[in-house]
Amino acid sequence: MPELPEVETIKRTLEQFVLGKTVDAITVQWPKIIKHPDDIVHFEQLLVGETIRKMGRYGKFLLFYFDDVVLVSHLRMEGKYRVVGKSEPMDKHTHVIFHFTDGTELRYNDVRKFGTMHVFPIGTELTVAPLQTLGPDPFQPTYTKTYVKEKLLKTTRVIKAALLDQTIIAGLGNIYVDEVLFLAKVHPARRSNTLTEKELDAIFHYAHEVLEKAVIQGGTTIRSYVDGQGEMGMFQQQLFAYGQEDKPCKHCNDVMVKIKVAGRGTHYCPTCQKADENK
Repeated sequence: MPELPEVETIKRTLEQFVLGKTVDAITVQWPKIIKHPDDIVHFEQLLVGETIRKMGRYGKFLLFYFDDVVLVSHLRMEGKYRVVGKSEPMDKHTHVIFHFTDGTELRYNDVRKFGTMHVFPIGTELTVAPLQTLGPDPFQPTYTKTYVKEKLLKTTRVIKAALLDQTIIAGLGNIYVDEVLFLAKVHPARRSNTLTEKELDAIFHYAHEVLEKAVIQGGTTIRSYVDGQGEMGMFQQQLFAYGQEDKPCKHCNDVMVKIKVAGRGTHYCPTCQKADENK
């Protein structure tokens, strides 16, 4: 699933190609992707004739701001956007097509068909699902050390689960949570409410730093992620934990291991990330 750095990279790429374009028509091949309004005709009516004025992002959500409405898009596991000429051959996994008045098209491709799209009047998007329940992401002013400490110390869940919870911190997924915990030297199965002041400070710091570095590298390509131009991210070359099982730890040279925590494959170093809460 694209996480914050991948969605930010897609946003920045698409800005180069869609700003100022006006929707002439929309083709919806797979209606289940459209969640609000649930009437496809109404969905099309809200967007046809509208011009894309700016792009935004909140956590893992991509936002297209038109004249009067905002399209909130979640890519889920395999969603991708491409801007092409209308003569470009159609991929069988293309499910929503925004036809622009200049003859180009914005095509949404999704092999698994898990992605979602919502359209709301501008100014209301943060008051309703799916954005309403999100916590701040590490690039927002509301992401503060005080906020993070308060939230993490309130839950008895393991820290891996807490950091994956989008209502606490938006934008972190499996890849970057493993990276943050490795750098913070925190075992992924530690109970969140047992973390020390030093560990909480480290998690707060590295959640921002890791995501910032990943954005600079265009995100992480593990399986199928590409940006809006079809380019892969490069941050996978700098990963310390995710996908490193059976390899030497880049800090201590011990063997990295993979276990399941909170139902997710989790990578960590047993030497650098001690399980003992009183280490």
